[in-house]
Amino acid sequence: MKMNRLGRTDIEVSELCLGSMTWGTQNTTQEGHDQIDRALEAGINFIDTAEMYPVNPLSAETQGRTEEVIGDWFERDGRRKDVILATKHSGNGIKYVRDGAPISAGSISEAIEGSLARLKTDYIDLYQLHTPDADTPIEETLGALNDLVKEGKVLEIGCSNFSAQML
Repeated sequence: MKMNRLGRTDIEVSELCLGSMTWGTQNTTQEGHDQIDRALEAGINFIDTAEMYPVNPLSAETQGRTEEVIGDWFERDGRRKDVILATKHSGNGIKYVRDGAPISAGSISEAIEGSLARLKTDYIDLYQLHTPDADTPIEETLGALNDLVKEGKVLEIGCSNFSAQML
């Protein structure tokens, strides 16, 4: 498997990333575990998830279940060091995730603590904002993300679903 440097970091990720957004509704825990095992056997070391997963359907009853599937795999196999893990803060407007709270220092802290607990790990390799939030000052957002890096809960930060102009 071809490996690439993640942005300007020293983290090496596989060219392919294992997406997980259906684990917990369309896929069972065992199927999720089997997919992780197969991905690692194929040289894929990068898993992407989000606090709002699974999708299809999005629901309060299943929110966070995908992270739990991954956390159960970490607990079962003890192979956290073999995986580069990316998860995401959902952003605002998703009512069943933290009552649709906007991105803020408080919601970032709450979201990361929930993700760490569900994932049964003490750090996230890449923590991203899933969607932009134009109503929150970027200084507040970046300050809260920087605090997570300083605390060792997050190694690197990033974003998903942002246009180049937004960046």
